[in-house]
Amino acid sequence: MSSRDLPHSLKEAACGWYGKVPGELALTKAQKERNTEPVLEGSEEEVVTKVQFKNLWPAFTAGAGLFSDGYVNNSVATVNICLKIIYGDKYTSSTAISNVTSIAFAGIVAGQLSFGYISDHIARKGGMLAANIILVLFTILCAAGSWGKTPEGMFVALTVFRFFLGIGIGAEYPTASVIASEFANMLPVGHRNRYFIWFTNSCICLGYVAAAFVPMVLLWITSTKIRDLHIIWRLTLGLGAIPPFALFFMRRKMKPSESYQKTNMRSAKKFPWLLVIKFYWFRLAIVSIVWFIYNFSVFSFGLYSSYMLETLIPEDDLYKTFGWNVVFNLFYLPGTFIGAFFTDFFGPRLTLAGGLVCQSIIGYSMTARFDTLKNQIAGFVVVFGIFTAFGEIGPGNNVGCLASKTSATAIRGQYYGIAAAMGKVGAFVGTYVFPVIMRNHGGEDSPEGIKTAFYVSSSLCLFSGLLTLFFCPSVGQEAINEEDRNFIEYLRANNYDLSNLGDGSLAKELDESGDSISDSKKGDVQVNVSDTSSGSMKKV
Repeated sequence: MSSRDLPHSLKEAACGWYGKVPGELALTKAQKERNTEPVLEGSEEEVVTKVQFKNLWPAFTAGAGLFSDGYVNNSVATVNICLKIIYGDKYTSSTAISNVTSIAFAGIVAGQLSFGYISDHIARKGGMLAANIILVLFTILCAAGSWGKTPEGMFVALTVFRFFLGIGIGAEYPTASVIASEFANMLPVGHRNRYFIWFTNSCICLGYVAAAFVPMVLLWITSTKIRDLHIIWRLTLGLGAIPPFALFFMRRKMKPSESYQKTNMRSAKKFPWLLVIKFYWFRLAIVSIVWFIYNFSVFSFGLYSSYMLETLIPEDDLYKTFGWNVVFNLFYLPGTFIGAFFTDFFGPRLTLAGGLVCQSIIGYSMTARFDTLKNQIAGFVVVFGIFTAFGEIGPGNNVGCLASKTSATAIRGQYYGIAAAMGKVGAFVGTYVFPVIMRNHGGEDSPEGIKTAFYVSSSLCLFSGLLTLFFCPSVGQEAINEEDRNFIEYLRANNYDLSNLGDGSLAKELDESGDSISDSKKGDVQVNVSDTSSGSMKKV
């Protein structure tokens, strides 16, 4: 196995993280200039200093599809609340209540893995458009097609449609998010990370808020009558089809990024599976573990919000329930939007590690003072809001950013898809593990059970923060370009036929120049290999 990311000594493991820091900072003008790739003399390439609409728009169009992930996943809470009231024990005592909630996880994982392959081997844009169609179709079917002669029949229909809807959601990650990262890479140094985050994770968070706000508005318009609750849950789901429907027409006109055109392996006669595994196994494992732990812990984070809801709304007032759901979901927004600046200034690795450590400290404090906080609900809500915001500043914003920037363009879809799938598996596992932990420590509804679950998740946050700090590779502003260059050099050093890459222009330019190539447009892949015979650097 290749060991490029593994520490080679105890000293490197303990102190190596600090040496990476200068290459990740973009806080001052001097740091931005130092961490910007130089333009070779005589090249037509120019350093991009302003945000250009031609690169900003495709990044938004691609990434904004993740709004549906946040909206659809969070809207199931409204569905569960309404179905519990409408059908009572027929719903709560059946397997439907768990199936409707969890079946989307299976679909999302299937979509992430399958479309990761499609993204790299068949068509990245085509995969994104297919995901779009699946989202629109099965969102409508969940809302309007879930019927049956009996309630049980309707539950089955809703469960089946949610599985296929999950495939569409999962497909957005390795297609749309990856495309967004490639276009965001064409923006000026010091702006790339924030726009990628705003167009991906921030859209997910906006989806959370919208999914909480829409049913509240519908409840204001209608009432709490059973007939109106049918309208509320179906309309809440159905309105989720509008954003992906609008995006479909915008996405049709998109062109692939220049780096993808040059370095994709769609037509490769022999895909270098073994070389890819050797080159990426360690960093993929680290990113996947961090994503798994974060989503695994999210289940316990929801316990406090549920506890606060029960305290604030003991009489099960539906208006208050929907209203407080909006409040709790609003906590995501300051974390994701403000945190995006930190990711640009300090890099995703440091911001992720710092956010996780801060979140774990607040988590420990909340748990230690739980008996006091539960009697001061206003303070509890504020502290929980700060805790949630740090979750977005750290892992919420940066796990996807790390996954998109620590792999080469040619294999980014599969790499991103695997890491994201591990995250969803973590969320699924957490929903089963934490109830067991709580039952063994006082019960699921007991303060001791909730505190134990939060101690565990806070400890996992601290662990994953340290894992990120010490073992994640350096991720600077030019990380995507550097990773493309490193991967191509690695393939070339292992005698892989570079004519398999992209449209063939990369191999042609390498052959013509002998050793090096520098493309003429910002955002293209750049490969510079030393001429060992003369010790000089050549350029085209």
